[in-house]
Amino acid sequence: MQRTHTCGLLRLEHVGAEVQLCGWVHHIRDKGNLLWIDLRDRYGITQLVLEQYAASEALFKQARELGREYVIQVSGVVIARSARNDKLPTGDIEVQVKTIKVLNPSALPPFCIEEITDGGEALRMQYRYLDLRRMPMQRNLHLRHHVMRATRNWFDDHGFIEVETPLLIRSTPEGARDFIVPAKQRGYGYALPQSPQILKQLLMVGGCDRYYQIARCFRDEDLRSDRQVEFTQIDCELSFVGRDDLLQIFEDLIRYIFLEVQGISLPIFRRLTYRDAMRMYGTDKPDLRLDMPMVVLPLGMVKGRGFELFDQAACVAGIRVTDAGDCTRKQLNHLQEGLQRVVPEVSRLVYVKSQKGHGIKSSVDKFYGVKALRDWYRVLEATPGDLLLLLGGEAPAVQQGFAEVRRALGASGMLQAGVDFAPVWISDFPWLSWDTATCRYRAVHHPFTAPMPEDMHLVEQAPETVRANAYDLVINGVELGGGSVRIHEYLIQEQLFQYLGMSPEDIQKEFGFLVRALRYGAPPHGGIAMGLDRLCVLLGGGSSIRDYIAFPKNNAGRDVMLDAPAPLPV
Repeated sequence: MQRTHTCGLLRLEHVGAEVQLCGWVHHIRDKGNLLWIDLRDRYGITQLVLEQYAASEALFKQARELGREYVIQVSGVVIARSARNDKLPTGDIEVQVKTIKVLNPSALPPFCIEEITDGGEALRMQYRYLDLRRMPMQRNLHLRHHVMRATRNWFDDHGFIEVETPLLIRSTPEGARDFIVPAKQRGYGYALPQSPQILKQLLMVGGCDRYYQIARCFRDEDLRSDRQVEFTQIDCELSFVGRDDLLQIFEDLIRYIFLEVQGISLPIFRRLTYRDAMRMYGTDKPDLRLDMPMVVLPLGMVKGRGFELFDQAACVAGIRVTDAGDCTRKQLNHLQEGLQRVVPEVSRLVYVKSQKGHGIKSSVDKFYGVKALRDWYRVLEATPGDLLLLLGGEAPAVQQGFAEVRRALGASGMLQAGVDFAPVWISDFPWLSWDTATCRYRAVHHPFTAPMPEDMHLVEQAPETVRANAYDLVINGVELGGGSVRIHEYLIQEQLFQYLGMSPEDIQKEFGFLVRALRYGAPPHGGIAMGLDRLCVLLGGGSSIRDYIAFPKNNAGRDVMLDAPAPLPV
C-alpha cells in the first residue's frame, strides 16, 4: 500500500508514529520559514508542516512548488499541534514531513474544491470528477451507500430475495415515453424499463413470494430537481398480502432506514384518503409539517357584499397561519406573485390579519365589516395573532392555489415547522379518469392496479367511481414512493385494458404475455417502488437529487461532462 493511514485517521495517540499519507494538496500556507500544507482525501484533511531549519533545502523548495490539487505521497512523523484546530477531527496533530513524492501534478481547477465552492452547478457538472472531490459530495455518496446497505440488510432479514430484471425489454404503453435501443434485426428494438413493474408481477406468478431490487429505471419525461431520465428505485413485491400488510411492511422498512442511516426516529405515519388530502390541503402530496388544512366557507358568509371575486366564486376557502399576524406587505405580495405565476385561475389572495391589541385588518375591509371578518376567524378556528388567507374560484383551482400557497409559506421561512419529518400514506385514489381529448379512460396509477374490493360491484356499472387499491408514501411534501395491490385475475385485467381503449388484438399484441401469465394461478400480490434518490435527499437535507447521484444529467437530460447524448456513427 502507498499509505499507512488516511487523512482523516490520525489522532493524539499516533504522536511519534512514522506515517505515510497520500492525497490531494488542499491548501498551502507559506510563512517564510514555515510551510503548512493541508492534505485531503475522502476521509478528511491532515495538516503537514515543514520548518526551513529542520528540512533540507531541496525538500523545502519542492514543497513550495506544489500546486493545488497535486496528488502527492508524503512520509513523516506525527507531532502534537501547538494551536489546536477544533474544526477538524485531526486538529490535534500534524505531520512533520520528511519526504514528498509528486504522484501527479494538476492543472489549476476551474473552481475551488472547498466545502462551499465558487463554481456554479453547470460548471460543477461539466467537471463532475472534480466536484466529487468536495467533502459535501463525498458525504452525499457515503450517505447513499449507507441507504443501499441498510435497505439490503432489512430485506435480507425479512425473507426477501434480490432478483435482477433485464434492462432490455419490450416497449409497452404504460406511462412516460420509453427510451428505445435498436436491436440487431432491422426495424426492431428494445425499450429501457421505466420500472420493473410487469417483471416483478411475473416473479410473483413464478412463486418468488418476496422480491426486492435496487433497480435502474429510465423515463423520458419533463425534468426538474427531483427527476432524472435515469434514476434508481427501491422496488419490492410480495404475495399473499393485503393492503394493510403492505403498508406496515414498507413503513417498517422506512423507519429502519431513517434510524440506521441518520439515527432518526420517525413519528406516526398518518393516513389520508386522496379525497381528504385534496379537500384539506389541495394536493395529494401534502407537507404535514405545516398542518394548515383548507376550510371551505359557507357561500352565504362571503357573497352579496359587493366583492366581485367572491360573489362570482363557486368555492371560497381559507387557511389559518398560526402566529403570522405580523407578516409584512412585502411577504404577502411575494405569496401573491407566486400564486399568480403558478395558478393564474385564482388571481387574488385575500388576507385578514389580527394582531393582539391592534384589531383586525384585511385587504377587503371596504366590503366586509369587523363582524364578518370575526366570523371568518371563528369558522377557521383562528385566534388573535393568526393570519387568514382566502381564495375564491372554481374548487379545483382553489385547491391547487392553496397547495402553492402552503408550499410557498414553507419555503419562505415565515413558518417554523412543528416536526422535522411528517410521513403520510395517501390512499383510495380514483381507479380511472376520463380523458376528454381521447374520449377514453386513463389509469390514474398504472393499468395493473386492482380496484378496492368493496368497489368491485362498480367496475362494470360505474368504473369512474371505483377507487384504486393504491397508495403513495409522502414525506414533507415529497412523494417518496407509490404502490398498489395488483390485479391478479386475468378477466379483470382484460376488462381494464378494454376501458383504456384497447381492442382484444391490442391487448394480445402489447400485454399478451401478462394476461397469459395471470391465467396460470397468479397469487394475490402487491408492492411498492420508492425513489432511492429522493430518499437520500430527505435524509441528507438536500434540495436536488442531482447532488446524490455520482454522474447526473442536467434539466435538459444532457450529461455535460460526457457531452451526451451525441451524434451516432453512421
